[in-house]
Amino acid sequence: MDNTLKTAIIQVDLAWENPVKNRSIFSEKIDQIQDDVDLIVLPEMFSTGFSMNAEHLAERSDGPTFQWMQKVAKQRNAAVTGSLIIEEDGHFFNRLFFVYPDGTHQKYDKKHTFTLAKEDKTYTAGKERLIVEYRGWKICPLICYDLRFPVWARNTSEYDLLIYVANWPETRIHAWDILLQARAIENMSYCIGVNRTGTDGNKYQYNGHSAVYDCLGASLFTNCREIEFTEIVKLDKDHVSETRDKLKFLQDRDKFSLD
Repeated sequence: MDNTLKTAIIQVDLAWENPVKNRSIFSEKIDQIQDDVDLIVLPEMFSTGFSMNAEHLAERSDGPTFQWMQKVAKQRNAAVTGSLIIEEDGHFFNRLFFVYPDGTHQKYDKKHTFTLAKEDKTYTAGKERLIVEYRGWKICPLICYDLRFPVWARNTSEYDLLIYVANWPETRIHAWDILLQARAIENMSYCIGVNRTGTDGNKYQYNGHSAVYDCLGASLFTNCREIEFTEIVKLDKDHVSETRDKLKFLQDRDKFSLD
């Protein structure tokens, strides 16, 4: 049995509040991937950038960007994940979709809305964490500001891979670098962080630093890159199980429950 998960992470300069152009940008980047991959990871609000203009940008759950994700997943025989602005029952959500190759999906609504940008005034916070089972892997996908809250990410579900999709600004990129590595170490799991580059419509600058860490916190490629790039990384589940068997740190974790 192949215990690897070949993952493509795509870091780009998002077109501000322009879903059509962003879908085109990502289609071009994905078309350039020559390898067969299992999973494609896109940034937070990858169709619009991190916008509070939800009333004009929100799509329905089955809208054009979600349908585009389904199309890509089927064409590439790979799961696709990233977050979008979604309207449902009169509420707006910063919603991550995990779309399987057969077009089915699971969803996660961002738990920690970014109060500094008044995200909490526009978007309804999620209440439940998602654990995805895919090709023998257990995956916990989270969104940007969630990274600052280690209790929410605590590995009580024996997941193998933690994913953060983000629009994380350059001014606080040092925290991004350190916290991604910390989440990998403390949860003894792979940790992927996918960020964007460029400048958004509010003049906030983003310098990428997308990264992948193994369950000991070692970087799997040269991170801190501040340009657009696509990186293919092969994750090995045996690395997780062997490390946990040797270093039984998770067995000593504190027991707790969330309110």
